[in-house]
Amino acid sequence: MSEPSIFFSEVNRRQGDFNRRAFLLGGITGLGLAALGTRLAYLQVVEAQRYQMLASSNQFNFIMVPPPRGRVLDRNGVVLASNRPNFRLTVYRDTDTDVEKVVANLAQLVPIDPARIPRLIKDIKRAPKKAPVPVMEDLTWEQFTRINVRAPELPGVSADMAEVRVYPYGGAFAHVIGYVAKVNDKDIKKIKDAGQQPDPLLYNPGFRIGRQGVEKAFDLQLRGKAGGKKVEVDAKGRVVAEDPGGDLPAVPGDEIKLTLDVDVQRRALEVFGEESGAAVLMDCRTGDILCMASTPSFDANGFVRGLSGPEYRALANYERKPLLDKALSGTYPAGSTFKPTTALAFLAAGINPKERVVCTGGYHYGNRTFRCWKAGGHGAQDMHDAIKNSCDVYFYHLCNRAGIDLISETAKKLGFQTEFDIGIPGQKKGLIPSKAWKREAYAKNPNPDARVWHLGETLSVAIGQGAITVNCLQLAVATARIANGRKALEPRLIKSVGGKELPSGAAVPDLPIPKEHLDIVRAGMAAVANDTSGGAYRQSQLGLGDVLMAGKTGTAQSRDYKAGESRKNAGLAWSKKDHNLFIAFAPVDNPRYALAVIVQHGGVSGALAAAPRAREIMRTALLKDPEIRARIEQPLPLPELDPDATVEGAEPDLPTEGLAPLATPPDSPAVVPPPTAAVPGGPGR
Repeated sequence: MSEPSIFFSEVNRRQGDFNRRAFLLGGITGLGLAALGTRLAYLQVVEAQRYQMLASSNQFNFIMVPPPRGRVLDRNGVVLASNRPNFRLTVYRDTDTDVEKVVANLAQLVPIDPARIPRLIKDIKRAPKKAPVPVMEDLTWEQFTRINVRAPELPGVSADMAEVRVYPYGGAFAHVIGYVAKVNDKDIKKIKDAGQQPDPLLYNPGFRIGRQGVEKAFDLQLRGKAGGKKVEVDAKGRVVAEDPGGDLPAVPGDEIKLTLDVDVQRRALEVFGEESGAAVLMDCRTGDILCMASTPSFDANGFVRGLSGPEYRALANYERKPLLDKALSGTYPAGSTFKPTTALAFLAAGINPKERVVCTGGYHYGNRTFRCWKAGGHGAQDMHDAIKNSCDVYFYHLCNRAGIDLISETAKKLGFQTEFDIGIPGQKKGLIPSKAWKREAYAKNPNPDARVWHLGETLSVAIGQGAITVNCLQLAVATARIANGRKALEPRLIKSVGGKELPSGAAVPDLPIPKEHLDIVRAGMAAVANDTSGGAYRQSQLGLGDVLMAGKTGTAQSRDYKAGESRKNAGLAWSKKDHNLFIAFAPVDNPRYALAVIVQHGGVSGALAAAPRAREIMRTALLKDPEIRARIEQPLPLPELDPDATVEGAEPDLPTEGLAPLATPPDSPAVVPPPTAAVPGGPGR
């Protein structure tokens, strides 16, 4: 009987299948192990450094460190805005933070206003987790150490040292430099609406941005670049240690140097006292602004700290408007300080400066009498006398021979109705009327006659009234251009940014006014201040030897007078009194500085209210100028004496024979007592 061969064949087939499957599974397993080993080797050898850094980043964090804000200096390097240390207290909310308890504990350690506690709790709860919320600034050293000693008991509480903006001169430069304030939601929204990503610095607690003046205009340059402080954190992200070696230093903001002079600026505020107004002083050679003061002012440090509601309302509602920059944003009628401009227009029209006009105290035009400020009249006046005496009738009589358009054109050449690029915002252009202006301004008026310029309107403009409005900077620029006599000077306020010098205000085209015309006007202004019959002789004497000042007074109406109404200011409310103005330059023979002063609602005259203040500001600038100072202190020349003349009261000649020899050897220089220098502030003070 044969063996069943089919049995062995089946067994062999099954065994082969098993071997193939085992081999396949073994191969797959081997490939998997090889891949795993390769990956492990790659991670442990090739990527070891990367994962070491990632692990370290879980252990260490960087806390943003705001950069020191750039300083603001005056022309001589005196600090006008800087930073000071500030101990501050902040709180951040974690998942398990009991906000009410934390705030209650803090109130026992530092003085927190009870009325502020509910708002503070609300702010902390609304803030994102781990986002610090400012609780208190300017902690005393005792408060600072008290918080840090109790830190383990106060989760989320941090007392650290930062920097805060400080203005050493308070309100002296508040309108020019401005101030900084905390970032608010509107600031962030404005940046996002512009399609930009907000700087992470803006989210830092206590970080402040510029709100006005230089601080606002150069905010990005002053900010600098943030740094980072390396700290070790636990699993919950809480700081447990610091690693100073890993800190990234912050880059301070750029330093900005202004053309202002701290002494001249402070003197301007001193002489104004409680009066409201403005003063701008320029260098006639370079266009540099040495003084741009607005009074009354405010302490910018209060805005850094944050004003309370009552404090802000007190400033905003005060009738003398301390928050308004009267040098740039305040516009006023020019009054008689506009007469030099009108005189230049007369000369451009070909009017002979020697032509005389008889002033009897009034000028009849149509059915109206335009009165001169001097009731009895000035008599016969040529251009020189009319500027010196500020005769209104002279300008009434001749203005329409020049015409409003020529007067307007001349004024704009001098800088009126111009917004100058001085680096900071806030200027108002004012208005110099013309025929074209009136057609446009009254285009919607149904009465055709309202759109026509009438000759009677020119009379008011000729003496700086009517529709004319100017600011103090424009008055100073016009005076500087007249004084310079050659260049159409541009004012310069920013001297350098980050060490880079800005162009001089003298790098401009020539002034398109003939020099001989300017000489005539300058002579009239010199007479105002130096002829004994001039309008401001007493108030314009500098008392600085042969250094003299030229000027022009002005009194401008702040309201319209009714027929027959008295024009005296006595007894009137402050807001209804006239404005008083004065423009000046010095020295007369070689102008160096030009000045404009406006006393808002001074209520007297330019000679009495503005000229004395201008004199003191000008004296300060002149005495600080090395060239002018050397000229003032130069000894006066000795008078020439006739050697044969007999001086009355002199001792008779003594015989020289038999006298002992002189104690000083003959070849030694004679000892002469020093001459007495002119004393600044003598007769003109």
